[in-house]
Amino acid sequence: MTVRKIVVDTDIIIDHLTTTEPVSVLRRVMKEYFCYTTVFNAAELFAAARTKKESRTVEDALHAMKILGLNGKSAKNIAGTLRAARGAMNGLIAGVCIESRLPIVTMDPKRFAGIKKLDVITIEKMLQ
Repeated sequence: MTVRKIVVDTDIIIDHLTTTEPVSVLRRVMKEYFCYTTVFNAAELFAAARTKKESRTVEDALHAMKILGLNGKSAKNIAGTLRAARGAMNGLIAGVCIESRLPIVTMDPKRFAGIKKLDVITIEKMLQ
């Protein structure tokens, strides 16, 4: 059995933390995939947290998935994504996904538009 793996974008984690639905989109994705996120997504989440309680909630959510980072060898490949991305953070996230050979699932595919080697999956397509 092959384990399906995916990188979860910040917007899906924020949705999970703020939803009033009984089952969040993230929980639905986690039933089908082994979920990763990147250190840059984690930084975005912690930056959005306004209180210690919100920071703890972010930390708890991140414990449910592996957080991917970069190493020195990645810099050359990441440079191309930084040039193509709409914002440095988007380029860094995309670069980690490409380096890890994993697709990213997002509610906002425009965020990664123009990054050729990145496999972007919309949440609507995934949950069909």
